[in-house]
Amino acid sequence: MLEADKPIRIGVLAMQGAFIEHCRIMEQLGCACTQVRKPEELEGLDGLIIPGGESTTIGKLMDKYHLFEAVRQKLDARMPVYGTCAGLILLAKDIVGSDQPRLGYMDIKVHRNGYGRQIDSFEIDLQAPMFGDTPFRAVFIRAPFIEEADARVEILAELDGRPVLARQENMLVSSFHPELTEDTRIHAYFLEMIRSISR
Repeated sequence: MLEADKPIRIGVLAMQGAFIEHCRIMEQLGCACTQVRKPEELEGLDGLIIPGGESTTIGKLMDKYHLFEAVRQKLDARMPVYGTCAGLILLAKDIVGSDQPRLGYMDIKVHRNGYGRQIDSFEIDLQAPMFGDTPFRAVFIRAPFIEEADARVEILAELDGRPVLARQENMLVSSFHPELTEDTRIHAYFLEMIRSISR
């Protein structure tokens, strides 16, 4: 249960990738932010962000520092977790053509580098019904895409008919990097998830 007089405490997995940018946005939204590199740094958090980067590298570092089991325990306890890009891959149950270490909690099948290599990175305006008529700018960098999603997964936004923003219970994922823009709406949505789950 969240205490009304205390800010929401967000952890950002700080093994690799744009973790500083996620912290900046969460602090802008009034949260306290902790960079997580060890299992004990997960304690007392209200939510966790797994940022983009290289998913196999992040997975190896999570394994080395015993974070897989610690994060799984938090997921089992229904801690809200938001995965962007590599974070999406690590949360997926099925990764096409890969047996890399993963958390494996979300009922999706994903393609790593589904939109191509670094040189194929792009930005595009996306529509999402939950945000009304104003699109948000989505930055895709060596981005995965979701090939299949179980009926329990809510698709929040698509690009060319493929899900790129989705939620399943306490998990939120995006193929793109909202932390690299000034639009805070997806992070604010994650905060609302935390509030609703913690009531």
